[in-house]
Amino acid sequence: MATAKKDLKSIKEYIEDNLGKPISLSAKMGRNKIITRTGVIENAHNSIFIIKLDNPTPVETPNATRRVSYSYTDILTNSIQIELDKQDEEAKSDKVG
Repeated sequence: MATAKKDLKSIKEYIEDNLGKPISLSAKMGRNKIITRTGVIENAHNSIFIIKLDNPTPVETPNATRRVSYSYTDILTNSIQIELDKQDEEAKSDKVG
Protein backbone atom coordinates (compact mmCIF):
# COMPACT_ATOMS: atom_id res chain seq x y z
CA MET A 1 0.00 0.00 0.00
CA ALA A 2 1.24 3.48 -0.74
CA THR A 3 0.49 4.65 2.79
CA ALA A 4 0.61 2.71 6.02
CA LYS A 5 -2.77 1.36 6.99
CA LYS A 6 -4.12 2.45 10.35
CA ASP A 7 -6.83 -0.12 10.96
CA LEU A 8 -7.28 -3.86 10.72
CA LYS A 9 -10.26 -3.67 8.37
CA SER A 10 -8.31 -1.91 5.62
CA ILE A 11 -5.34 -4.27 6.06
CA LYS A 12 -7.63 -7.30 5.75
CA GLU A 13 -9.29 -5.84 2.63
CA TYR A 14 -5.87 -5.25 1.05
CA ILE A 15 -4.82 -8.86 1.71
CA GLU A 16 -8.11 -10.22 0.35
CA ASP A 17 -7.82 -8.03 -2.78
CA ASN A 18 -4.36 -9.44 -3.49
CA LEU A 19 -5.02 -13.16 -2.94
CA GLY A 20 -2.98 -15.28 -5.33
CA LYS A 21 -0.55 -12.49 -6.19
CA PRO A 22 3.22 -12.81 -5.72
CA ILE A 23 4.66 -10.77 -2.85
CA SER A 24 7.90 -10.01 -1.07
CA LEU A 25 7.74 -10.47 2.71
CA SER A 26 10.09 -8.88 5.25
CA ALA A 27 9.72 -10.15 8.81
CA LYS A 28 11.46 -8.97 11.96
CA MET A 29 12.92 -11.95 13.80
CA GLY A 30 14.31 -10.06 16.80
CA ARG A 31 17.73 -8.67 17.72
CA ASN A 32 18.22 -6.79 14.46
CA LYS A 33 17.50 -9.86 12.31
CA ILE A 34 15.17 -9.38 9.35
CA ILE A 35 14.38 -12.11 6.84
CA THR A 36 13.10 -11.44 3.35
CA ARG A 37 11.27 -14.14 1.42
CA THR A 38 9.04 -14.31 -1.64
CA GLY A 39 5.76 -16.11 -2.00
CA VAL A 40 2.08 -15.91 -2.82
CA ILE A 41 -0.80 -14.84 -0.60
CA GLU A 42 -2.65 -18.13 -0.50
CA ASN A 43 -5.60 -17.63 1.83
CA ALA A 44 -7.19 -15.11 4.18
CA HIS A 45 -9.19 -15.98 7.28
CA ASN A 46 -10.88 -13.88 9.97
CA SER A 47 -7.76 -13.20 12.01
CA ILE A 48 -4.85 -14.64 9.98
CA PHE A 49 -3.62 -14.93 6.41
CA ILE A 50 -1.41 -17.60 4.85
CA ILE A 51 1.57 -17.13 2.54
CA LYS A 52 2.95 -19.97 0.45
CA LEU A 53 6.70 -19.40 0.21
CA ASP A 54 8.44 -19.85 -3.15
CA ASN A 55 11.63 -21.60 -2.14
CA PRO A 56 12.49 -23.37 1.10
CA THR A 57 15.57 -22.55 3.12
CA PRO A 58 18.64 -24.73 2.46
CA VAL A 59 18.00 -26.75 5.62
CA GLU A 60 14.52 -27.76 4.47
CA THR A 61 13.68 -30.46 1.98
CA PRO A 62 14.12 -29.06 -1.56
CA ASN A 63 10.71 -30.27 -2.78
CA ALA A 64 8.82 -29.20 0.34
CA THR A 65 6.11 -26.55 0.19
CA ARG A 66 6.40 -24.12 3.07
CA ARG A 67 3.51 -22.05 4.33
CA VAL A 68 3.61 -19.38 7.00
CA SER A 69 0.74 -17.61 8.69
CA TYR A 70 0.59 -14.11 10.12
CA SER A 71 -2.10 -12.08 11.80
CA TYR A 72 -3.28 -8.76 10.46
CA THR A 73 -1.95 -7.15 13.63
CA ASP A 74 1.57 -8.16 12.55
CA ILE A 75 1.24 -5.66 9.70
CA LEU A 76 -0.36 -3.06 11.96
CA THR A 77 2.51 -3.28 14.46
CA ASN A 78 5.17 -3.34 11.70
CA SER A 79 6.40 -6.82 12.64
CA ILE A 80 6.13 -7.69 8.94
CA GLN A 81 5.99 -5.76 5.69
CA ILE A 82 4.45 -6.98 2.45
CA GLU A 83 5.12 -5.60 -1.01
CA LEU A 84 3.68 -6.76 -4.30
CA ASP A 85 6.33 -8.21 -6.62
CA LYS A 86 7.77 -6.09 -9.43
CA GLN A 87 5.55 -7.63 -12.12
CA ASP A 88 2.41 -6.57 -10.27
CA GLU A 89 3.78 -3.16 -9.31
CA GLU A 90 3.48 -2.01 -12.92
CA ALA A 91 -0.28 -2.32 -12.61
CA LYS A 92 -0.48 -1.29 -8.96
CA SER A 93 2.27 0.25 -6.82
CA ASP A 94 1.49 -0.75 -3.25
CA LYS A 95 3.20 -1.53 0.03
CA VAL A 96 1.79 -2.80 3.31
CA GLY A 97 3.33 -2.25 6.70
